[in-house]
Amino acid sequence: MDPLDQLPPPPGPSPLPSPLPSPLPLPLEGLTVVAVEQAVAAPFATRQLADLGARVIKVERIDGGDFARGYDTAAGGLASHFVWCNRGKESLALDLKDPRGLDVVRRLIAEADVFVQNLAQGAAARLGLDAATLCAAHPRLVAVDISGYGASGPYADKRAYDMLVQCEAGLVSVTGTPEQPVKAGIPAADIAAAMYAFSGVLAALVRRGTTGRGGPVEVSMLDALAEWMGHPLHHAMHGGTPPARTGLAHAVIAPYDAYFTADGGRVLLSVQNDREWRRLAEQVVGRPELGTDPAYATNAARVANRERTDALVAKALVALGADEALARLEGAGIACARLRDLPELAEHPQLAARERWREVGTPVGPLRALLPPITLPGGEEARMGDVPALGEHTEAVLRAVGMTDEEIAALRRDGVAA
Repeated sequence: MDPLDQLPPPPGPSPLPSPLPSPLPLPLEGLTVVAVEQAVAAPFATRQLADLGARVIKVERIDGGDFARGYDTAAGGLASHFVWCNRGKESLALDLKDPRGLDVVRRLIAEADVFVQNLAQGAAARLGLDAATLCAAHPRLVAVDISGYGASGPYADKRAYDMLVQCEAGLVSVTGTPEQPVKAGIPAADIAAAMYAFSGVLAALVRRGTTGRGGPVEVSMLDALAEWMGHPLHHAMHGGTPPARTGLAHAVIAPYDAYFTADGGRVLLSVQNDREWRRLAEQVVGRPELGTDPAYATNAARVANRERTDALVAKALVALGADEALARLEGAGIACARLRDLPELAEHPQLAARERWREVGTPVGPLRALLPPITLPGGEEARMGDVPALGEHTEAVLRAVGMTDEEIAALRRDGVAA
């Protein structure tokens, strides 16, 4: 037999490759959120919902809108807080003190999935827009009340701005130097409340999926920030003494601080256990005997001798440039970081390498913005919509609720809509 007769037949045409699966839609696609909101806490919460695909209709005052629009002009002429917290929303400018303006909001809520408000305490209830009232009328609605201190108790009616709540929650008492307490450089109380409102909405939507009922969600800025104070709070309650204010240093770990380098930079390092201290002593400080010296061998000893410990580390690092210091620390397996300012953050190589920057449209042109931290591989990218001008979508929303040209014109003429 011819050996060629024993060969397998030539293969047929290659099968066509399977089509790539379509990306999953954004998880909140198809949901509608109505928000009577201002400042940071509620707007930051609803921006998360917009990024994940929800339609967010932002109801603003006709006389200037959300007062955060006027905080500054740093973002190309727009307020930086507003640009940060309000992309991807539709702006509807109404006077809710007029029954016709309030009626529009009620019509929108009747068709919405989520309602969020952070008006002054009692204002939403007077308008019939508090979560309990709305959920009684619309059982599938998830309605969120964000307040400073909660709906009851002696502080219920106090004005609650971020820095005030930082003080009440004890954050300022543990932030700063031994001589001077300082507030956090970001609106920590607002952000804490926003993120619990966001997660509360998601939890309530999951519950609605199994029970058919939405329900109220209540979040207070004080409750949220008090939860974030968990470590120093438990340290004080159960250990008897609050952690000391130590600037950039860690209150109960040493060395854990920022140190100057030869080129004027600052490098922060963190030694988490005694093995790491021995590596630091040998490979960076150049004093291996310090690894077993009783004055430094344990974290308790290093904290008790913090000044001497810091002096040893500082002497070693100030002889190195920042890049060399970081390389030496990385080589020794010591956690470290460069102390960056905001322009350096905007050009951070890790954010650039992971392509975290996008542009969003605004009334003054495109501005850079970060993708939200939640990434959903295999799904559509977060919807980073435009930052709206005040009342930009008023006419479209009014038409969508069934108003005629004459009715819209009357609202505008009477100062009820803008």
